[in-house]
Amino acid sequence: MPDTQTKTSKRDFDPQDFLGRAAAGRATEKYDKNQRIFSQGDAADAVFFIQKGKVKITVLSEHGKEAVVAILSEGQFFGEGCLLGAEVRTTTSQTIEASVITSITKRAMLAMLATEPKFSEFFIAYLLSRNSRIEDDLIDQLFNSSERRLARLLLLLANFGKEGGGEPVAVTLSQETLAEMIGTTRSRVSFFMNKFRKLGFIHYNGKIEVHRSLLDAVLRDKPQIQEDE
Repeated sequence: MPDTQTKTSKRDFDPQDFLGRAAAGRATEKYDKNQRIFSQGDAADAVFFIQKGKVKITVLSEHGKEAVVAILSEGQFFGEGCLLGAEVRTTTSQTIEASVITSITKRAMLAMLATEPKFSEFFIAYLLSRNSRIEDDLIDQLFNSSERRLARLLLLLANFGKEGGGEPVAVTLSQETLAEMIGTTRSRVSFFMNKFRKLGFIHYNGKIEVHRSLLDAVLRDKPQIQEDE
């Protein structure tokens, strides 16, 4: 006799709800602001999913210079390099605000990908979206001025372009971190931030509130956002 309950559960499978429930190979934990999740050189044995909050991914060169390579938020995975056979972490992950994160062991993750088609679709969609973002970041770095790169980064951090995005959110990254992410100096970031504030593109008072006028300026190539340094 067919297992009706099993069929129904598979049809109604919700990947995010599934990731939020504790089970063998899965655990959800709360992290404080600035708490480290894993360090460069640690054993790579799990994948992580952000239920709530933001995570900074950094890499340390052999000369001791640290660079920010990504800022991740709710609904994003990280640490998935272990699925490709990586044995140690090549980056460090740390929260930049209070966060709720689910860890999935490599074995459990591979089992889910093999047995849950909807979870596989969910994960593949994330990977395709991330790949597109990496390509956009590369184009941005190669062809846009640092001012335009900062404008784009602020729009991404404020969730413009996402469902429900565009509302003011607390962007609490330091100017040093913003400078690292767009490949310029802190003094340039400070100059651009003051300029954006005077033009009414952002409100800056302990947190950065990004207004739609910044998106309009970028999309319409208004002269306030310079193409050249």
